[in-house]
Amino acid sequence: MSLARQGVSFLMVGLGLLTADWAVFVVLTALGTPAPVANVLGRITGALLGFWANGRFTFGTPDTRLGPHRFLRFLAMWLPLTALSTLLVTAVEAKLGLQMAWLAKPAVEACLAVISFVVSRHWVYR
Repeated sequence: MSLARQGVSFLMVGLGLLTADWAVFVVLTALGTPAPVANVLGRITGALLGFWANGRFTFGTPDTRLGPHRFLRFLAMWLPLTALSTLLVTAVEAKLGLQMAWLAKPAVEACLAVISFVVSRHWVYR
């Protein structure tokens, strides 16, 4: 599959995942959930959808199987990215307030998406 096709697919899937992740984060923090907990729960929401969607549509072929081996690789990528996301979003919330964390989260996730694309393409879904 071409890099361009995968990039466009990853972007399209990612926009949906970001929307779900961000919505969970905003709703939970607005209800009083601490930002670190809400961020992890938002990223779990995105991860549950993202592993399947990117494995099937972005990087997959008709013969691609999304078994435990690929899921463990996905998890090995997802955990440090989630830790970094949580650290950054929580730092923004602590220094600038909750509303700024709501605004910063999409920017943080967009930066991490670049890393996620490269690692997914060359390792997770190989």
